[in-house]
Amino acid sequence: MPVFTADALHVALDGRPILHDLRFGVEEGQWVGLIGPNGSGKTTLLRTLGGLLPYTGTLTLDEQPVRAWPPRDLARRLAFVRQNPSLAFDFTVEEFVLLGRAPHHGWLEGFSSADRQHADTALVELDLHDFADRSLETLSGGEQQRVQLAQALAQEAGILLLDEPTAHLDVHHQFDGMDRVAALTPRRTVIAAFHDLAFAARYADRLLVLDRGRLVADGTPHDVLTPALIRDVFRMDADVFDAPSGALEIRYLAPV
Repeated sequence: MPVFTADALHVALDGRPILHDLRFGVEEGQWVGLIGPNGSGKTTLLRTLGGLLPYTGTLTLDEQPVRAWPPRDLARRLAFVRQNPSLAFDFTVEEFVLLGRAPHHGWLEGFSSADRQHADTALVELDLHDFADRSLETLSGGEQQRVQLAQALAQEAGILLLDEPTAHLDVHHQFDGMDRVAALTPRRTVIAAFHDLAFAARYADRLLVLDRGRLVADGTPHDVLTPALIRDVFRMDADVFDAPSGALEIRYLAPV
């Protein structure tokens, strides 16, 4: 049974159409990468899946319309990690990560020792344990992004929605963070927007390619990332080949 199902999905912002007639399903335990040029609708799609934007057409989560999910129930089911966190709050890192446990409690309930253990585990997993007592305002953009991902892990939602999760990270934490997320599947479903095509191919089981708000390709990285598609959608001539490691590599030649 699909986790998400979209059929004739349309999204408009301020009266301007952004997503047009999208049809797809996402299975439990899949890692789906969203790729496309700037302005193609990747972030809009993630926000719509997360229940943050109105839509027309059909969009279901666990066979229930996304718009019908109570916010608290939705927060237990999925976690959304934004591209530009801007975590300008007077919280320590530990306090902010602990907030990921809030959907599992009533409004007046305090956090338990088990909640604190979940938060501590997430800090360790994202190499943030030494940052626990730091104020969020003292962190770099990349560090804040890792903190937001740690909160999502502490939340223990079955679905992770990641918007450019490596955008502000140095190369070590790009690979380290995504390796840690990859280890969660098939226990969790991951839908992530990527800017780097080769990076998306490395981690995603399946790619959805958006171009001007339309779904133009859907399949495995090897099936989708062809020189013809890269030329048509991303306006680049490129060679695509399998590296000795088995990873898909892209050599960009020239803009078109």
